[in-house]
Amino acid sequence: MIDFIPNPGDAELDAILAPLAAHNDAAAGPTERHKVALVLRDDAGAAIGGLWAEASYRWLFVKYLALPPEARGKGQGRALMLAVEDEARRLGCVGIWLDTFSFQARGFYEKLGYGVFGQIDDYPPGEARFFLSKRIG
Repeated sequence: MIDFIPNPGDAELDAILAPLAAHNDAAAGPTERHKVALVLRDDAGAAIGGLWAEASYRWLFVKYLALPPEARGKGQGRALMLAVEDEARRLGCVGIWLDTFSFQARGFYEKLGYGVFGQIDDYPPGEARFFLSKRIG
């Protein structure tokens, strides 16, 4: 039976990922999996952005990096990326990978030493999605 879940949550994600993780670990060997969150806070201590990443198989994937408009261009994105690179090294990672859209931050990541290894054109229509990586080990 296939069940469509209109608003899936953590339980559904965990159920889907469990056999995938088991298969991958059987094929490539077991790995530790780490979630990493770096939260950017305003002067009052409220969370206003940050970085979310996941590490496994000695690579760290930056899933989200988000800053409010007023925080951009002030070095905070760079500081978050350098901090996550330090954390990736601490976790024994050999590299970091991420993706970004053509209307987002490709140039920002390239200035930090990341290189494009893949691209999907017309995603979204008229734009492109880029995949970048950087060896740190």
